[in-house]
Amino acid sequence: MPRRRDLLELTILGGATACLLWPRRHAAEAQADERFPIAHTDAEWRKLLNPAAYEILRQQGTEAPYSSPLDLETRTGLYSCLGCGQHLYSSATKYDSHTGWPSFWKPLSGAVGERHDTSFDMIRTEIHCARCGGHLGHVFPDGPPPTGLRYCMNGAALSFQPA
Repeated sequence: MPRRRDLLELTILGGATACLLWPRRHAAEAQADERFPIAHTDAEWRKLLNPAAYEILRQQGTEAPYSSPLDLETRTGLYSCLGCGQHLYSSATKYDSHTGWPSFWKPLSGAVGERHDTSFDMIRTEIHCARCGGHLGHVFPDGPPPTGLRYCMNGAALSFQPA
């Protein structure tokens, strides 16, 4: 029940906060040896991103559940990385997971990468943008057919372009 524990911690700590961000321990260490086509210094990322996007994309934070308007977005279009503009998900693969975060059952081909994540004494698979390495969320094996996967993404790390 790691997900339920995360939600409980976020609820207790978040209260009425619109966007509680919970940084992952050792975030910088996870990306230290990785190289991506889009790269900036930490200072450049801070200038390019709003504070919530920076905390999520560059520090592996998590927004509070139900805080992102993208969770309720139902129009046809593409979801992209807020850090570099890489198209990540099609609205055709989005579904309501009832978790409070935008969820998809499949990313666009080659759009995301995975990392082993053992933060908070859990074993999870972190999802990041394949172009800039920005943290997007996690993937879980409890999604709908045809993949059975739930790509649980932070809306503050995404932008949406209607078709």
